[in-house]
Amino acid sequence: MNLQVETRQGMHGDREPVAFMLGERRIEVIQVIDRWLAADQCYFKITGSDQATYILQYLLATREWDMTLFQAPT
Repeated sequence: MNLQVETRQGMHGDREPVAFMLGERRIEVIQVIDRWLAADQCYFKITGSDQATYILQYLLATREWDMTLFQAPT
């Protein structure tokens, strides 16, 4: 799933998500819970404005975003 993601410059100069489109809905990032780097990817575990938890993946080579996890709020 290729996502449209709005970003801003983070504390360390890297880009971090602030919102993304899920179908026709705009989900704002309320909190970045965790982030980690792989060789050619960045991952962000976030809480969305819908209170769900997501893991968003940024592929450095193609500059594309993907969602790798969705967890509904409990």
